[in-house]
Amino acid sequence: MPNPNPKHLFHATLFLSILLQALSKSTIEPCSNSDSCNALLGYTLYTDLKVSEVASLFQIDPIALLTANAIDISYPDVEHHILPSKLFLKVPISCSCVDGIRKSVATHYKTRPSDTLSSIADAVYAGLVSSDQLREANSLSDPSVLDVGQNLVVPLPCTCFNGSDNSLPAIYLSYVVRPVDTLAAVAARYFTTLTDLMNVNAMGSTAINDGDILAVPIPACASNFPKSASDFGMLVPNGSYAITAGHCVQCSCGPKNLDLYCMPASLAVSCSSMQCRGSNLMLGNVTVQQTSGGCNVTACNYDGIVNGSIVTTLSPSLQPQCPGLQEFPPLVAPPTTVARDTVFAPAPAPLFDGDGPASPKSSLVPSTGLPGGFSPANGPISGISSGASAACSLVKPFPALTYALVLLLVKLMIPVAL
Repeated sequence: MPNPNPKHLFHATLFLSILLQALSKSTIEPCSNSDSCNALLGYTLYTDLKVSEVASLFQIDPIALLTANAIDISYPDVEHHILPSKLFLKVPISCSCVDGIRKSVATHYKTRPSDTLSSIADAVYAGLVSSDQLREANSLSDPSVLDVGQNLVVPLPCTCFNGSDNSLPAIYLSYVVRPVDTLAAVAARYFTTLTDLMNVNAMGSTAINDGDILAVPIPACASNFPKSASDFGMLVPNGSYAITAGHCVQCSCGPKNLDLYCMPASLAVSCSSMQCRGSNLMLGNVTVQQTSGGCNVTACNYDGIVNGSIVTTLSPSLQPQCPGLQEFPPLVAPPTTVARDTVFAPAPAPLFDGDGPASPKSSLVPSTGLPGGFSPANGPISGISSGASAACSLVKPFPALTYALVLLLVKLMIPVAL
């Protein structure tokens, strides 16, 4: 049998790679207004990077990056801390309505020597954008030629769905599927259900492929700031923090409830007054008084930043019981290593019973099939209309590419390469 022609084998492999990429899916949310929302990107570092370098890749505040991941910002020189390769981070971005769909176009990338559109898309931005999207967004007639220092727009995926999931506040994470992932495992990792993930992403089956981008709902604490506030519509994911008002105010969400709690930040910056008018209470202060009819609670709450000034509101209420001490999401030290399990198994795998098939043990994930009456083409209950759901499903017209199909293609193409 003659040896295979290396050139033909290369072309066969390239064809398969392109075909697999063409079948990757991404959930797209149609839109028709100019509003924006808070969203998250799931980003895996392609090399060791400083906190400030990661923030620069997405043109965001380094402190916002740290607080979104509940990383302690009190460490000395934390913005220059080196984060390890393969670390997974949640990157906070603003999600806009551009050309009728939700996406973020605030990120720009300055090309370096040896950069290609593929290396920028697949390595630098970890699959959150494709080389074709980069080419189209920048109107590149010859994508093989990039000038050093060229400024490229990087369109990034995001969804808003009215900031809710099943009528509860939520922020959406754009998650790039990796080879070891299953839909059930992704659902378990983010404490949601298989049904909810399929519903949000307008999926007709649980099949996912490497490179697919899923919209994953994460419970969040919603703000109620006036529209005149520059941080209007702020959402803080459960278990994390957000810095606002020019680094003056720190807001947290969780761990025991989804009530937004804001207080003065620990950063040394010059801030406007945070005292509630008509009281001695400062932002975040709470007084309680037990009475025969319940507990009188008075809180000094944050109400956004308007025209550069911090707005506080005195909020009295009568509650059945006096609240305990405020609890905060646990902070982690700036990471220096990545556990092997988090690299090779980015989401919990379903557990097995003996030699039988895998069955998820979490009560959040159905163990068999879909519940009766479930319509996979519907979007979030309070999110998008049926028309928008149909549009989401149109961007994912191909079924999952099975191993059998891949093997068949290989068998058909290898004789050609010989």
